[in-house]
Amino acid sequence: MIKIGITGGIGAGKTTVCKELEKMGYPVFYSDDEAKNLMVENAEVVKQITALFGEDAYIDGQLNRVHLAKQIFTNNKLRESLNQIVHPAVRRAFVEWSEAQDAELVFNEAAILFETGQYKTFDYTVLVTAPTSIRIDRVVKRDNTTPEEVQKRIDNQWSDEEKIKLSSFVIVNDGKREILPQLDQIISQIKENISSE
Repeated sequence: MIKIGITGGIGAGKTTVCKELEKMGYPVFYSDDEAKNLMVENAEVVKQITALFGEDAYIDGQLNRVHLAKQIFTNNKLRESLNQIVHPAVRRAFVEWSEAQDAELVFNEAAILFETGQYKTFDYTVLVTAPTSIRIDRVVKRDNTTPEEVQKRIDNQWSDEEKIKLSSFVIVNDGKREILPQLDQIISQIKENISSE
């Protein structure tokens, strides 16, 4: 089984690409969704988050996102500690999920694949990119936020230039180039590589 990581900055359109892959019949594991589930449903993760952020970390069994966001956006150490709780749990969940799939290729959508070094665990990585102005527009509409807020989040992430150096493939999601032909080409290339090994 070939494991392929799919990543991209905020608003680049990772989910759009993953939905196309699912339509093509490929299984996709959504790391960010899984992380959100684990932070509420996994007793060990909940215990560690509560120890790190205090009793206010949860309200009625739900994650107090406002409380956490306030702390991690101003404190890199805390953000790092949270990542060290959540990321290993997500990795374990992906391994279990992969073992249950019978597809030749499986995909893992993750926002910070390169930043965590996680990309090294995949056979290939696909980076989804889009011009910054388009990304800002998308996120403003999606999250009902301001362009300034989105820019701050973009500034906190690695640049596409840094990520491209580590990517196996790049998809441009700028609203002009169609996603499907780009995906077809990438999958053909991967399958060629498999058959020539």
